[in-house]
Amino acid sequence: MGVKVITDSTSYIPRPRREALDIGVAQLSSLLDGVTYPDDPDDCAAFYAALAATSSWPTTSQPSVQDIVDLMEERVSAGHSVVGVFISELMSGTYSTALLARDLVREKHPDAVIEVVDGRSNSLELGFAVLAAAEAAAEGKSVPEVVAAAEERIRHTRFLFTPATLEYLRRGGRIGNAQALLATLLQIKPILTVADGVTDTFAKVRTLQKAHSLIIETFASDIEAFGGLGEAYVHHINDRSAGERFAERVSEVAGRPVEVRDIGPVIGTHVGPGSVAVVYYTNDRLDKS
Repeated sequence: MGVKVITDSTSYIPRPRREALDIGVAQLSSLLDGVTYPDDPDDCAAFYAALAATSSWPTTSQPSVQDIVDLMEERVSAGHSVVGVFISELMSGTYSTALLARDLVREKHPDAVIEVVDGRSNSLELGFAVLAAAEAAAEGKSVPEVVAAAEERIRHTRFLFTPATLEYLRRGGRIGNAQALLATLLQIKPILTVADGVTDTFAKVRTLQKAHSLIIETFASDIEAFGGLGEAYVHHINDRSAGERFAERVSEVAGRPVEVRDIGPVIGTHVGPGSVAVVYYTNDRLDKS
């Protein structure tokens, strides 16, 4: 039989692509005022409406061990090997949970071939690694080749985003109180990225307009310097109109329409509504230093 790829819900891969490649998904969730919201970018309006209406702070939950065991065992029982590509282990316990699930499945199925890959990011930067793995699997590649495809794609991707406010990053512990206060007083708008599996500052500017322009400039520069564009998406957090406006600018540089993709409650909790991003990969390896 073949190789099947699984991931978690923070990859935010559009459903048609996920279903076409038979990618299994372990669900994360957010809990707000006693209500659990699945991490679904296609059904997140109720979560963001509740977030805007409360002073409470949501908490997020990773998939249970059993959830991932079930995904793996279903595929192993059908005779497949499994490659799991999950959100960065430095961002969530999901990767560690997947390792535990793998070991449990191997106890029951000693001959099972299961590999777990740290996707080193979230959202569609993770999603691109998952898609590379699933495309390799669909071509009949071996487990080592599928793993290598995911790991290679990670070396080609960049994720650039700018939060509308630093409050969510502060409350989620991603930046300190003093840092958030100083940035607010000085009207600094940081451009953030994911580097070595964690959220990091890419640049700091004084207005949101300048932040968006620098992101576009970096996108264009990367395309020119690293062999052309593979794929790109624009993300937004509960601000479709802002995402579409930004996507128009990204599409001009890309020379093709760029799809706008919502971000679900789990990542949205930590970055905050109003944020926009571009995530992309180039044909050659990116220099992320």
